[in-house]
Amino acid sequence: MEKLNFNKKRVAVFISGKGTNFKSLYKFSKLKKSKYKITIVISNKKNTLGIAFAKNNRIKNFTLIDKINLFEKKSIKILKKYKIDILCLAGFMRILSVNFINKFKKPILNIHPSLLPKLKGLNTHERAIKRKHKFSGCTVHLVNARLDSGKKLGQVKVKITKNDNAKSLEKKILRQEHILYPNSLNNFIN
Repeated sequence: MEKLNFNKKRVAVFISGKGTNFKSLYKFSKLKKSKYKITIVISNKKNTLGIAFAKNNRIKNFTLIDKINLFEKKSIKILKKYKIDILCLAGFMRILSVNFINKFKKPILNIHPSLLPKLKGLNTHERAIKRKHKFSGCTVHLVNARLDSGKKLGQVKVKITKNDNAKSLEKKILRQEHILYPNSLNNFIN
């Protein structure tokens, strides 16, 4: 007989704003095929839409407005307290230190709005258009000590049309992120 009940991985999400990727991760977590559940959300900014969404959906949430070293110290305590298996960065606009990555000792996933290894860092849409790229997209990858350089777990290519500007390209790519991130996370979990 097929085993119906299994332990879902406990996921924490770090956000800095609207939390649209966090919402897509959460919605997927409610599906029968999901291998994870969102246990906690931590924001480094006050009054974010992502935290409002967490509160409305009764997800344990924290807002830590601290310098990065103190943010990391407090976050590690919270992640350990809630026995988090995987950390997902979803629009989290800070770079985690090597010290944090080493202390957490568990997988950290990130979604980046470009076809890595192209266009690491910020302002990817503007740079893709300025450089006249024919395609851009998004990449889910493991976080390591080097910015946007960890193992790729999933990637979606998006065509850049001559009518695209940074805003329209951002919207097209964000729609793909909302599909790619939850699927990549679920596939990552054995």
